[in-house]
Amino acid sequence: MLLDFKDINLNHKDVKMGAKTYPKRLKALLQTLAPKGVEFKTLEEIFEIKNGYTPSKNNPEFWEKGTIPWFRMEDIRENGRILKDSIQHITPKALKGKKLFPKNSIIISTTATIGEHALLIVDSLANQQFTFLSKKANCDLALDMKFFFYQCFLLGEWCKKNTNVSGFASVDMTAFKKYKFPIPPLEIQQEIVKILDQFSILTTDLLAGIPAEIEARKKQYEYYREKLLAFKPLKA
Repeated sequence: MLLDFKDINLNHKDVKMGAKTYPKRLKALLQTLAPKGVEFKTLEEIFEIKNGYTPSKNNPEFWEKGTIPWFRMEDIRENGRILKDSIQHITPKALKGKKLFPKNSIIISTTATIGEHALLIVDSLANQQFTFLSKKANCDLALDMKFFFYQCFLLGEWCKKNTNVSGFASVDMTAFKKYKFPIPPLEIQQEIVKILDQFSILTTDLLAGIPAEIEARKKQYEYYREKLLAFKPLKA
């Protein structure tokens, strides 16, 4: 295990990240590769941003014997945040000349149940509740999409606080496109992914425990995740 919970009790407000629990390798990488901070970019600078959609349910040619994954919120609820297949599928005719969301992309819900996200590891589509983020082909910044997947937990919380609630709840998409997130050197990204993946496994392993312990571990995980994803902006 890369981090431990020895200095954390069940009372979340007392949690502290001390020198003994902060990963030594990550600290060394930050001091070596990003001593003055890291670059921040807006979503629209890095990603193609598109909306999902629902093919007409009245046309059976769009649905019968479909093989193309079509994701909804139910897929996240039932299968988690790393998605390789969907509950429902569509046919190529449902695309109407539109392109699939390429694998290694993110979907994040920007209407109704706001702020939920998943990493797609298959070419697919999603319904209109989701906004799709795929790295631009001409973007030469090194970005590990699993690192951005973890950043999306913070983006999801931002979305919940930047919602238009008149009528149908939806995220302020103009502000969404301007949302800035850190892009540290790739080696730092990969080290953080390694740490958070192990945290995720540990949290999953505890799901059979008593409710109080599960809740405490989830809070610990969320706390460390937030700390590990926080960076000082690089000054111009």
